[in-house]
Amino acid sequence: MTPGTHHIAIAGAGLLGRLVAWQLLRDGHAVTLYDAGPLDAPPAAAWTAAGMVAPLCETSISERCVHDMGRFALTQWPTWLEALEAPSLWQQNGSLMVAHPQDLGELTQFRRDLDHALGGDSPCQTLSGSDIQRLEPDLAGGFHQGLYLPDEAHLDNRTLLSRLLEAIRALGGECHGHCPVETFPGEVATAEGRRHFDLVVDCRGTGARPHHPSLRGVRGETLHVQTAEIRLSRPVRLMHPRYQLYVVPKPEHRFVIGATQIESEDRSPVSLQSSLELGSALYTLSPAFAEARILEQGVNLRPAFLDNLPHVTHQQGLISANGLFRHGYLLAPAVVCHLLAEIRGHGDQPFADILAARPPQETTA
Repeated sequence: MTPGTHHIAIAGAGLLGRLVAWQLLRDGHAVTLYDAGPLDAPPAAAWTAAGMVAPLCETSISERCVHDMGRFALTQWPTWLEALEAPSLWQQNGSLMVAHPQDLGELTQFRRDLDHALGGDSPCQTLSGSDIQRLEPDLAGGFHQGLYLPDEAHLDNRTLLSRLLEAIRALGGECHGHCPVETFPGEVATAEGRRHFDLVVDCRGTGARPHHPSLRGVRGETLHVQTAEIRLSRPVRLMHPRYQLYVVPKPEHRFVIGATQIESEDRSPVSLQSSLELGSALYTLSPAFAEARILEQGVNLRPAFLDNLPHVTHQQGLISANGLFRHGYLLAPAVVCHLLAEIRGHGDQPFADILAARPPQETTA
């Protein structure tokens, strides 16, 4: 775009949309933000998510570029949170992986996969049972071996989304909730008609499917519980042959538990089977969870392309950013910085070789 102030529309007030709106307002642009749902408790996957930034945990089952973008996120998030005056939302205490004695092979295989993916240059540390108890004293005492992944982090994601919305409004952003839109080059169509902009940025996730025929939704389920009987300082993953359960601590004695990745676009409530599996696995981590109160059971669809990688497409008057899959908080900084570089006209765009690639059948209308 040419230098100067522009009026920019952003469709989708999830994680990407809010970060981009906030940054563009800080650049001095006029920004109008639209979302089909409520803004204060958005239906976006970013609201349902656990908010982990765990590049090592994802490396063994993802492309190497996911690790590289995740490493970038570990440096970018603290910078953004300082600018938001919310550094306390960031906790960088590493991640802990444990397994029951009969499943220790899962830990061994994970370590091998990680070393292979990183060429043997892995900071992963093997822990004994006593090491695990020193890190997380409230875990059950039956874990005799574990893995510690330093540097990994997690966010208080819901407070982050709320703080971003506050910042957008404070900077003069025009915000419209409960307002479905269709996007076109230089135009946004709402129920009230079309409105012209200098640029439209589409961050609608699965709502942007008309522009991306191969975009799919991948179902994820989470359990939110609350108990003061146990404290965790970092995300804990329980390795199992059928699933990897994760438990992420949140403020006010809350925990987010998840494990499921289902190739389905079903948005119906959590199944009894999933609920029982999540609950029983949680209990084996610590019997103290038995008295935890279930606050909510979350279901959402993570937007994904065929390669499960994010992509940014650009044509005159319209930019689309989509496909964070289940790596929202891990990949968002790379996607946002790449997108902002395009808007600002920077020649050196971070991760351009990854984010600009498109499957042959993908087009942007």
